[in-house]
Amino acid sequence: MKIAKYQIGKGPVLRAGALRLALGAFALGVAAAPTAAQAPALAMLDGLTKGQWEIRFRDGSASRKICVRTGRELIQLRHAKPNCSRFVVEDSANEVTVQYTCKGDGYGRTNIRRETASLVQIQGQGIDGSLPFEFTAEARRTGACR
Repeated sequence: MKIAKYQIGKGPVLRAGALRLALGAFALGVAAAPTAAQAPALAMLDGLTKGQWEIRFRDGSASRKICVRTGRELIQLRHAKPNCSRFVVEDSANEVTVQYTCKGDGYGRTNIRRETASLVQIQGQGIDGSLPFEFTAEARRTGACR
């Protein structure tokens, strides 16, 4: 931090740029401090009813059944690999959006909107292998996992 050659009163005067830099660093430090009671990431998905879910694609593709244990199974419908990295874009009480990248296999972005604990609307898009995909679907709990 540069300090001016002139003093006013008892202390040195910071140049305008240095003052902005110091205040910016302080603000970043305050913003980066942990918050006391944060909700767990993707809590909306945790609140979905566990069990067998049927996914019906709006484009007429064959429906698909999956066992939902955490709700996160709904994020990567086109990339079932566990090694994908994820970035949470939106995380609210009734909607989540997650971007993910599966090294060497593609990437995607999924939006899940909760209507009830057993009914969600899903939109996804991305690249699977080397082919683009886009879908909209409705997922509904149908019973216990088999």
